[in-house]
Amino acid sequence: MLRIKTTWFKKEGEQRDPAEVATVLASTIWRLSDRCIDNLSHADYDIITPQRGFRIIAELACFLLHYVDRLAFNRMEDEQRQDLVSAVGVRLAEIMEQNILEFSDGQKDPDYDHQAGFIELINRRMVDYSEFVFPEEKASFPALRFLSLQIREVMERSDQTWIQDQVMDIEMPEMMGTVKKSVDGFYPVGANP
Repeated sequence: MLRIKTTWFKKEGEQRDPAEVATVLASTIWRLSDRCIDNLSHADYDIITPQRGFRIIAELACFLLHYVDRLAFNRMEDEQRQDLVSAVGVRLAEIMEQNILEFSDGQKDPDYDHQAGFIELINRRMVDYSEFVFPEEKASFPALRFLSLQIREVMERSDQTWIQDQVMDIEMPEMMGTVKKSVDGFYPVGANP
């Protein structure tokens, strides 16, 4: 079981630093996505290469970032929400590049900017997921299916049949529950922005 801090205390009238909140949420999303790769590997799905693992993590992180946006929608002003989502996305891009560099012994690809590429994916997925309904702060079946299809595309043919069920029914409910607890800790439902 992955332990993630989801209860945040603050003194009355004290506002959390938005950069701190973004770092915590990005770290939570990253850890959950990374753990999902471990879960998939233990369930005998062939991740095989770090590149495949990072592509799956990227798709999961984009989905969870969009979920943060949905959760924040009725909890804060639009500008504050956009700043939060943008800051979490930028921090996720930094974490992504840092992890890729660890796997490549610090060698940067001179032909590809991993942070810019990830942010481009985030922007594409934010548009994609905006088409779906997230009723009562949960993802709809079509939204989860879209995510699972993105992951299915990067999997070995032998895993493509079952990966969707694993992602939709097993991995995402727990991941979304943890992200919701984190957002609730910083921005409780019904609290003033």
